[in-house]
Amino acid sequence: MKLVQDERPFKSGFVTVIGRPNVGKSTLVNSLVGRKVAIMSPKPQTTRHRLRAVLTRPEAQIVFVDTPGIHRPQHRLGEIMVEAALQTLNDVDVVLFVIEADKAPGPGDEDVIDRLKGIKTTPVILVINKVDRVARPKLLPLIDEMRRKYPFAEIVPVSALKGDNLERLVETLVGYLPEGPPYFPEDMVSDQPERVLLAELVREKVLHLTAQEVPHSVAVVVEEIAERPNGVTLVRVTVYVERESQKAILIGQGGLMLKRIGQAAREEIEGQLGMKVFLELWVKVRPKWRQNERYLREFGYGQSNG
Repeated sequence: MKLVQDERPFKSGFVTVIGRPNVGKSTLVNSLVGRKVAIMSPKPQTTRHRLRAVLTRPEAQIVFVDTPGIHRPQHRLGEIMVEAALQTLNDVDVVLFVIEADKAPGPGDEDVIDRLKGIKTTPVILVINKVDRVARPKLLPLIDEMRRKYPFAEIVPVSALKGDNLERLVETLVGYLPEGPPYFPEDMVSDQPERVLLAELVREKVLHLTAQEVPHSVAVVVEEIAERPNGVTLVRVTVYVERESQKAILIGQGGLMLKRIGQAAREEIEGQLGMKVFLELWVKVRPKWRQNERYLREFGYGQSNG
């Protein structure tokens, strides 16, 4: 007798990942989809663009919406970043609110919770990240405290960096998704345009290699991607800063800092593109660009991701 296999209905949906800056949202998204789609840095407000990262399983497709950290903005760019994060709350099937296991909830977390209280029907799952940094018994008081603050549908402790409990998180998310066909092809992991991804990789190296004065004043624009006859791809990039002093820091003595940034970025870009790359970096000054609507549009901020 031939057995008929039980076919579960396919599920698909959108999951936004929110939280204050630097709690590991991008690391979590990268770990869940199994590939680097969002840049990472220990500096706050690393993520500026809202991007979609796609995890496709035989039974479901989860589209994660990685968002900038919710913070109190100091300039127009910050306002755009917060707006991008908040716009996702009512347009998705599940909200993931990420906090850190090794830090008590602070004003930034309270601000996010206040925003969550405006959500009517979307389930909110609390993800306690970085559990590898604390002893398990210390998690219980934090879980109890967060339960008193908001009626979370689920609370899932994870370590995005080490991969702990991520499979349970995925299974939990699938349980909340509606039935439906996939939104994206199964081999797609991000909807981020190539130029944006390459610009972000350059900005990531700036964040890692420069001092506090420079990182948040940097915008990166890929001006040209062109394949040369010798098989090497030219990637021409302009790095914008707000002050001449920042330009001097980025270039460094004898051009050493810019060379370090370029080398690190080129190696990662070659890994992403799977080909040899000649990376050409230029540094230009645009005073107070984070407050200038024209520059913000020119640099790709404040534009809808669709």
